[in-house]
Amino acid sequence: MREYSFATCAAAMGACMKPRTTLTTATVAATNTTTELGRAAETHALQHLEAAGLQLVTRNYRCRAGELDLVLLDAQVLVLVEVRSRSRSDFGLAAATISLQKQRRCSLAARHLLLTRRELRRLRARFDVVAIDPPAAQGGTPVVTWIKNAFVLR
Repeated sequence: MREYSFATCAAAMGACMKPRTTLTTATVAATNTTTELGRAAETHALQHLEAAGLQLVTRNYRCRAGELDLVLLDAQVLVLVEVRSRSRSDFGLAAATISLQKQRRCSLAARHLLLTRRELRRLRARFDVVAIDPPAAQGGTPVVTWIKNAFVLR
């Protein structure tokens, strides 16, 4: 059995505590760009849904379990919206990126929302997806697909 001195262990621990990668300007810029693209997609989806007559309740509702991008009212129905977007179509359409795990996180966030906002409990709820895919032609407008009742509470 090997024995190590305190100094050796402390040096090893210090090495483990140091970050393994350093954020570069390019990494931060890419993150900001992705975040900005996501916000722009949510804004585009919100405009699309408001044009269809829905009213915004809250945006980016977050809790420990998950997040709801948009929460809207459609008459007496609470609409919980997941917005997905793609900048390129090389790897499939935006709607196909919603996994079962993402559906569960949305469901948990919805339960939390209903626990904290009592006035919303009396409403029926549905989960919709707004998928924003890149335009077919260069310079065209993005393709917005609104899928009502995309999945159920799990």
